[in-house]
Amino acid sequence: MSEWERVFLRNVVLPPHCQRRRTRRPGSTAFRCVLKYLEGAALTQGAEYQLRLSLFDATYHRFFGRTWRSSRRAAHAAPPRPARAAFNETIYFHTSLNHPSIAAVVEVVATAGKGDGGSRHLSCGFGLIPLFGSGSEATDPAAEDRALKLYHGTPRALLHPRFQDPVEKNKYLTVMEKSHLQYALKTHQPLEAIFHLLPENLLVSGLQTIPGLLPAHGDASKGDCLQKPRLMKPVTCYLERLSVRLYPSLEEFEEELLDLLNSDRLLQVRPMQLHQGKAQFRERRLHVGVHNGLRFVQAPQVAVLVPEAEVVRGGCPGVGAGQALVLRSRIHLSEMVPHPAFGVCFQLEYVFCSSGRAGAKVGLSTADIRSVRWAIWSPDLGAGEAEVVLPLRGGACRGPCQTLVYRTPTSGRSSRQVRGKHVESGTVQFYVSTDSEEHLVTALSASQLSVPARCGGRPLVRRGRGSWQEGGITHLEADLGSPDPEPRAGDQLRALPFTPLQVPIAAVGLQAGSSRTLLSRASLARLHAAGFPEILDHNQVPVEISEPVDPASFSPRLEEADLLQGNEIILQFLAFGRDAQDGVEGTWPKTIFLTFQFYRFPPVTTPRLQLVSTDAGLVAVPAQLLVRVNKDGTLGTGPPGLQLKYMVDPAFLRPGEQRWFVRYLAEHSLQIDVWDGDSLLLVGSAAVKLEPLLRQGRAAVRTHHELEVATTEYEPDVTVMGREALRHGALRPLGVRVAVRGRLHLCLANVGHPCEETPGQPPSRSRVVPAPDGAGSVPAGGRVSRARRLAEVDGELAAALCVRRPEARLAPPAVPGEATAARRRKLRRMALVRQQEDAGGGRTPQLSGWQEQRARHLRDLQIIDAYRERVKGESISRMLSQAITATRTVHAVLGTAEFFEFALKNPYSVQHTVTIEVDHPELSVILDPREWRHFKELTKSVTPVEEEMFHLRDDLRPQVYLRPKETVRIPFKYQTFSADPAVVVAQVGARLGAGADAATRSLGKSGAGRTKHIQVSFQVSGGKPIAILRVKVEPQPHVVDQTFRFYHPELTFLKKTIRLPPWHTLPGAPVGMPGGEPEMFVRCSDPDIICETKNMGPGEPQDIFLKVAGGPSPQIKKFFVAIYTDAWLAAPVQIWQFYLHSLQRLDVSCTAGQLSRLSLLLRGTPAPRRVQAFTSHPQELEVDPDGAFLLPANGIQDLYLGVRPRRAGSRFIYLNLVDVESHQLVSSWLLCLACRQPLISKAFEISLPAGGGRGCNKRITYTNPYPSPRLYFLYTNRPDLLQFKEDSFEVAGGEVYTIGLRFAPSQGAGEEEILIHINDHEDQNEETFCVKVVYQ
Repeated sequence: MSEWERVFLRNVVLPPHCQRRRTRRPGSTAFRCVLKYLEGAALTQGAEYQLRLSLFDATYHRFFGRTWRSSRRAAHAAPPRPARAAFNETIYFHTSLNHPSIAAVVEVVATAGKGDGGSRHLSCGFGLIPLFGSGSEATDPAAEDRALKLYHGTPRALLHPRFQDPVEKNKYLTVMEKSHLQYALKTHQPLEAIFHLLPENLLVSGLQTIPGLLPAHGDASKGDCLQKPRLMKPVTCYLERLSVRLYPSLEEFEEELLDLLNSDRLLQVRPMQLHQGKAQFRERRLHVGVHNGLRFVQAPQVAVLVPEAEVVRGGCPGVGAGQALVLRSRIHLSEMVPHPAFGVCFQLEYVFCSSGRAGAKVGLSTADIRSVRWAIWSPDLGAGEAEVVLPLRGGACRGPCQTLVYRTPTSGRSSRQVRGKHVESGTVQFYVSTDSEEHLVTALSASQLSVPARCGGRPLVRRGRGSWQEGGITHLEADLGSPDPEPRAGDQLRALPFTPLQVPIAAVGLQAGSSRTLLSRASLARLHAAGFPEILDHNQVPVEISEPVDPASFSPRLEEADLLQGNEIILQFLAFGRDAQDGVEGTWPKTIFLTFQFYRFPPVTTPRLQLVSTDAGLVAVPAQLLVRVNKDGTLGTGPPGLQLKYMVDPAFLRPGEQRWFVRYLAEHSLQIDVWDGDSLLLVGSAAVKLEPLLRQGRAAVRTHHELEVATTEYEPDVTVMGREALRHGALRPLGVRVAVRGRLHLCLANVGHPCEETPGQPPSRSRVVPAPDGAGSVPAGGRVSRARRLAEVDGELAAALCVRRPEARLAPPAVPGEATAARRRKLRRMALVRQQEDAGGGRTPQLSGWQEQRARHLRDLQIIDAYRERVKGESISRMLSQAITATRTVHAVLGTAEFFEFALKNPYSVQHTVTIEVDHPELSVILDPREWRHFKELTKSVTPVEEEMFHLRDDLRPQVYLRPKETVRIPFKYQTFSADPAVVVAQVGARLGAGADAATRSLGKSGAGRTKHIQVSFQVSGGKPIAILRVKVEPQPHVVDQTFRFYHPELTFLKKTIRLPPWHTLPGAPVGMPGGEPEMFVRCSDPDIICETKNMGPGEPQDIFLKVAGGPSPQIKKFFVAIYTDAWLAAPVQIWQFYLHSLQRLDVSCTAGQLSRLSLLLRGTPAPRRVQAFTSHPQELEVDPDGAFLLPANGIQDLYLGVRPRRAGSRFIYLNLVDVESHQLVSSWLLCLACRQPLISKAFEISLPAGGGRGCNKRITYTNPYPSPRLYFLYTNRPDLLQFKEDSFEVAGGEVYTIGLRFAPSQGAGEEEILIHINDHEDQNEETFCVKVVYQ
């Protein structure tokens, strides 16, 4: 049985009275009914009870809809309260029969056992819940809970003829004393969104699966998908070339149908109607609609079928031709959903008419409609285009159209072969194609569509053309050129599936493996002889440079068995050189600075480093030493290079983190961004594998690396519209240009140190927080503490006592948090008043010394006594609270869930229901037992898991039931997705101080952040706490696996799609995970950023969609994205860091090789600044003034730009305005170039040898087309391959000038197209020549 048939047969609805159906009003009212508990003296302890809910019409004495049955629940008695059976089940339904006589009937059924092992059901009573008031309006839902009185007997008594409405008038119904049902009935407006999926008068539970709805979102344990229903995304289907074939042939079938219909009419008509003629065919109709097993999603479409013989005229039909009913148009189904219970229903009906005799004066005709066949098809939307053949059904079987269907042929009759397939009732055949209208790679199954064998259908025949989703990228726009069916009055606009429009960016990171050395041994010797600091091991012996160890030889056991568990990681940046292939794309920086983050240490922004050339010069590749620049701009006098140290001491690591650190070194890479220290533009990024830092039992290791610093430029997205948008590959690929700018030389070293033995016990790895002993419980040995004076422990009292003793030298220690600013201010005022009283007249004469001292002591004692009386209650309450308080310290890392359990004990001798209150949203109680079990497996905890342990109140606070003296374990989870402000400040990172080159960074102190305190209170009735848990949260920095930088116009939304790499390539992904590829989940640290991902199916890639709101220029927004492979988001496998640079946008339309002039308006800051404009492409963008100039305070000044692009297309150029004194970014612009290709007037082709050489000289001629002399300027798009003999020339009118060309040699074979632009004196293009150079 298919899923559609199972859902259809299980949810058959009894219709209401026919009179109700005629008079019901449009519109339906949705209800939500909660049956909470059954209580009363009539319940038996231990017996099982069931509730049944039905709809009843008291006017017509008729039950309708479908009876809903609850699960069986046992009754429990707790004296003095009567027996109670708790149900807490929610029922949803909607009805349009808004009449006061419509009610819901609740029946209480008891289950009793039989002697044969079976069970019997006994009706114990029933009650009526009115749905509508006297004015046909829904009952007032103001009262949350109501008590429903119950009547003796069975609800079948409502069908008795003497039953009267209302119920109170019936003297035969007796009320069950001291018994009632607690329930809540309210209208439920969110249910109106799924009226097209849920039939009227069908009672369903919130836990029941409704085809077309997504599972419950959020709290999975609740599982109520109807409380806030969410619709599945529809998929559009097209049915083409539809035909219906009937057994044994169309002519015989219709002839037999007419004979039976006429014979039936003769038995029904009256004698006076015998003059009417025989029945004739008028139309053959086919109803096509989408059915979800419960109802039609939309009204079925009606199409007219015609015989095939009428369509094919004049041809030579073959055998069996013309024996089918065909549809000339195509069917468009936009409401299809990829759910197994969704099916396409076909119903074939004939329209007959009977007319009068030919001799009659007036011919009257009457129409008669008969359904003859129907079929259902459950498609597999992942199979793409296919041909489908379905068997038709008929006879006495229940169908979705709720009509009588013409019977199928008897088995005794002879059968024929229809296309080689024995189908007695006929077939419907069509060609299906789907259109998901999504432009990303859609993960749909490649399995073929098939019909179950029991239906007699054959497998679908795949067409020769490929599937519609073969890795294609389609546009979000609809196919506007395709003919749509005629619009109907009931058509409503449907939202298309929302998918991002951007082409996915591959998140593969930088290639960290390319660290090969291009310098010769002599150059390396001169480089290391420049005086860099020596790296010494723990025995003060220099560490020699060694080759990196083969990755295959890495052994985790060697790292664990190493006696030197302390790791001192040293990063030594030596030199930075220009790559030989860099060409002249941009100017080489004079100073640079670096940004990176190692492990969980705060991100580092180095000071500015000057690039200094060596005296001898390096022959192979020019490399310049890195020398630190002081704040005044002078070079540092210390050794060259920059050295940073990170101390990873196991004494500061969390339990088990040593293995994580070793795993981090083995699997991760360090990404380093290189910035221009003057222009603050990104030069490029490099990555180095950290695996050479694994010592593998050695005392120290040191390796030298030469990294490629590459920059990546993304061109704007170019999309296509219209019909081409739905074709495979219609979205043009994103233009990506990667260029290697230079090479960074650095040394990595790891020096082992013996681990310092820390006194005391190691930190406990237990996940269970023990409950406190409680108030008044004293250990066997008693508690010993030294008594101290009140003034020593209370700062406020000490301040009050010292007011009269100004001679006191030493002030008592103040207790933090007690002496606030307001109290200190009041005490100072009191001291001034007393001093004025002492100095005023009328005072008694000066007392002797001992009398004054005695009086002072008496006053002090009075103050102390008064203070003790005032704080006594507060102190006692605080001490009692401390006696029931337990503390747990959590080291929180972004995105990682910290799991622990709290042992909660009921100290009383009676049972209690404990309410758990948490004062911070990041700490939560784990309510789902599946999630609880998942975290226990991860942490290897052996404590038991209890099912259905918690109950949620209306305010969503969990409650747990505790028996007397019972102890249970409450699971907690702390998880934060927002970076703590203190951590953010540490990670934004100021530059290193004066001793940064020799500074040692310790993991235990870095990024500690501000400690957060969270209190959890466990309260019984009346708000009395029985236990308090205080969670101390210490934020820790997190590991950043990859960094992305995006430059975007200010105050606009950035929309990017990033393709996730295969899950098995992610560092930290589990090996051999059962069940195939896991689904990936993402969470963002900024709640204002839309970050989501979708699982497109097995074998398909997965993308992350980001939508970020940019700020004003030059703001930089920083956020993190955590990637998970488990649904409970326990620990991220990767954390990505994103930077969004907001720039002022300037659109420029220009022509390649031609100068376009424009200007920018600069606005001054409140203080005057000395600024300079820098550009990322100085060879294509000129600025005026090109040097440093003074920007007046709050003034306005123009900055003139000249743009001369070298190649056509869309691209970005960055422009920064920098304060040259403080090296701060004042403004930043993003120039969006839309460059056109100039008209090429002449083309040439030459061949040159590849692999070096001297180059080649060539000449071309140019004729001045003007009668007067003209001055021309020459430009080219490849100055690295072509140089001119003269950059400008002047030629008389009509004369010919010879232009000398010098072609540089090329290192490799291939073809290059070089453009030669000839511009006039205004730098406007006159002509453009194209030279095709073939290097061979």
